[in-house]
Amino acid sequence: MKAGVVVFPGSNCDHDCYYALNSILGIDAEYIWHKEDSVKGFDLLVLPGGFSYGDYLRCGAIAKHSPVVDAVVDFAEKGGHVLGICNGFQVLTESGLLPGALIRNKNLKFICEYVNVIVENAKTGFTSYYNDGEILNIPIAHMDGNYYIDEKGLNDLLENEQVVFRYCDADGGISEEDNPNGSVYNIAGVINKKGNIMGMMPHPERCCEPLLGGNHGYYLFESIKNFLKGA
Repeated sequence: MKAGVVVFPGSNCDHDCYYALNSILGIDAEYIWHKEDSVKGFDLLVLPGGFSYGDYLRCGAIAKHSPVVDAVVDFAEKGGHVLGICNGFQVLTESGLLPGALIRNKNLKFICEYVNVIVENAKTGFTSYYNDGEILNIPIAHMDGNYYIDEKGLNDLLENEQVVFRYCDADGGISEEDNPNGSVYNIAGVINKKGNIMGMMPHPERCCEPLLGGNHGYYLFESIKNFLKGA
């Protein structure tokens, strides 16, 4: 199995993802510069978090014009698996690979903290090492993490079990108080209908080993690693 970590100008979690994939999960990983126009030879693409293009307004809208995004879209449309984290999630929505949009946090401030999320769908290739209803403690760090989708879109997500993670309290309770950024339905992560493209605002790569304060993110990468190996 080979994974590619896409690097845009300003990406700053690319090294974190590379380290998690390569050194912790033992996955052969390579960086892919945004000007590359081919992603052949990869089984998994990761669009990392960070501040692509300075993290100015709609950075994902700028990133989608990079040559590599056309290759990512083609890869995904052919069934390839793509994971977008934080800034990468923004790129996936702006590119039309995932529904919805990420807008400014409700308090208009940058948020960097650990939050709780509940696993809503453990039947995906990205989450099979979790259980439905399991509560994860996982860090977020974003200014534009407020997931928005209209009522029809939300109903489609629910009907197709595309909501993967929701912000919650330590006991799994869902309330506005535990919604750090104002996301519709407390959504923290979604997947496409085919199940091969997932986006999430929390950073699993930052909690893959106890040394970092927790390893709840480890099992997301372990899930997709074993899914792609057919284990």
